[in-house]
Amino acid sequence: MIQKLKNFIEKETVMVIAFLLALVSCFFMTPSLTQLAGFVDFRVLGILLSLMVVVAGLQRVGAFDWIGVKLLVHVSDTRSLVLVLVMLCFFLSMAVTNDVALLTFVPFAIFVLEKSGHPELLVSTVVLQTVAANLGSMLTPVGNPQNLYIYQHYRFTAASFIETVLPYAAAAFLMLLILIFLGKKESIRLAQTDFAAVHTDWKRAGAYVLLFCVAIAAVTGLFYWFPAMLLILLAAFLSDREILRTVDYCLLLTFVFFFVFIGNMGSIPLVRDLLGSLLTGNEAVVSILASQVISNVPATLLLSEFTENSRDLLIGVNLGGLGTLIASMASLISYKLYAHRYNETKGRYLLWFTVVNLVFLTVLYGLYLALGRVC
Repeated sequence: MIQKLKNFIEKETVMVIAFLLALVSCFFMTPSLTQLAGFVDFRVLGILLSLMVVVAGLQRVGAFDWIGVKLLVHVSDTRSLVLVLVMLCFFLSMAVTNDVALLTFVPFAIFVLEKSGHPELLVSTVVLQTVAANLGSMLTPVGNPQNLYIYQHYRFTAASFIETVLPYAAAAFLMLLILIFLGKKESIRLAQTDFAAVHTDWKRAGAYVLLFCVAIAAVTGLFYWFPAMLLILLAAFLSDREILRTVDYCLLLTFVFFFVFIGNMGSIPLVRDLLGSLLTGNEAVVSILASQVISNVPATLLLSEFTENSRDLLIGVNLGGLGTLIASMASLISYKLYAHRYNETKGRYLLWFTVVNLVFLTVLYGLYLALGRVC
């Protein structure tokens, strides 16, 4: 029992910390049940749940694997192979979140690079996949949880949201291309038979694509979120209820606990004034630094309560996903997937990860400063 509890705490550390913060904050404010309910943004939680269910369904029916296979069978050299594996994470993370992109394509990369006889490329490839997923996901409101929250909280339009982050996503794309094309180029050959185990249920995949459109309509406000969520949950239950068991409910609870903590702290005038003065004019750098310690999703939830500068907060928490291994929870996913199979070289992975992340963070923050001077 104790070991199970220890394993749970290690796996869901952020949620446990959020729970403790929420619990302690209730001793300071002692909110009523009505106040507690008012702290929680149920619209964000409902849309996030809807997206997670739909994406889990698409993943389960093999839609993402099919995309990867169709691209890879045309690859003829190692440079093109790495390009496909990295760009799959960059572009698909915009629609299916950085977490799902890495959960899907890091194991796929390990399989393909071993199959092609080039496991020595794994460290650099998985590191670049992680950076690609974290930075590609910044371009859309549904690319990661912090974007969805900021999009809803500050009432962004889709155009203004994309306009804010487009320069950084474009710069990240170019940097990824440069690093990939600096890599070695050796001939390889992958055949369709190498991926014989990949199977796609197209009938169900089509249904989940339609449900994904419903979820996007809820994000944009075209559909009201609650009936959209009920429709998606009902469809998943009737189609394959196992999908509902794969959803990351701990992430939803983490949001709830942080909503309570932030609501309580925001009700204390001294705390509100202190954090407000600290953030004013420093939203980007404070959110980047906070993300290095508590990761960018909690940093977003915490800091959004004390600033109206949505633009700099959006940029800061997305750039803040670079840096330390815990700056983005998605980075931990790829690290664990790699270390589980190649534990003896995880130190080399961490070194590469840190160097590459610091390079990207330095360049993109420099771009932020440069654009600030121009504007």
